[in-house]
Amino acid sequence: MRNLANWLILGLTLTFLIGPFLIIIFAGASAGQSLAFPPDGLSLKWYAKVFTVESFRASFMLSMFLAVFGTLTALILGIPAAYALNRYKLPGDETIRTIVAAPIIVPGIIVGLALLRYLVVPLDFTVTMALFMAHTALVLPYAVRVVSSSLHNLRADMEEAAVLLGCSRLQAFMKVVLPNIRGGVLAAFILGFVTSFNQVPVSLFLSGPGVRTLPIDMLAYMEITYDPSVAALSAMLAFMSLAIVFAAERLLGFSRYV
Repeated sequence: MRNLANWLILGLTLTFLIGPFLIIIFAGASAGQSLAFPPDGLSLKWYAKVFTVESFRASFMLSMFLAVFGTLTALILGIPAAYALNRYKLPGDETIRTIVAAPIIVPGIIVGLALLRYLVVPLDFTVTMALFMAHTALVLPYAVRVVSSSLHNLRADMEEAAVLLGCSRLQAFMKVVLPNIRGGVLAAFILGFVTSFNQVPVSLFLSGPGVRTLPIDMLAYMEITYDPSVAALSAMLAFMSLAIVFAAERLLGFSRYV
């Protein structure tokens, strides 16, 4: 009886988690002309239409640019920050950790409004530059936390041994520390990429004419057209995110770093 109850709870949990995803998949495969569930027959025409919409292609490229280069920039800033917080006793280190984590604590809509008010408007920053800075700031906490986790599991005396054998601190970091935390760095990149690519609240405030990320473009598309192509695109993006995480788990042992 207990096993039956456990299986029932597991089934209900999986239905709650996977159910909306399945609805999106089948809604995008509808043969009808409007978004509906259950679908009016099954067809892949809306999945094919996604590739013909010019705004989707342009916003996808912008989202890819922000996700890739924003995450790389966050790692360039986050790896030294994580190293300093883990290897040295800094004055006010807890305050520094709180400040670094602020972009994921403060609601994204407030971050977007603040950047719009104090960067884009008074300093005449371009929308693309403001988006890049916002996405970098949002990904930075993940980079610091994941890399910090890897550094915490790496014995400091390995680096000290390299220094005693004649390496400088920089050489010891490049030859000993970095190769041993590369899995954490790659895991941080993947987590940051997925977070940046799917970001909505901040991007909503910082979008402009002809400059919109893919999630914002999808919202704008639904204001004028209610066909199943948005559901089809949503399903494709979900599959892309799942594929990235699955590949990370298989190749890197992703769960060890987060």
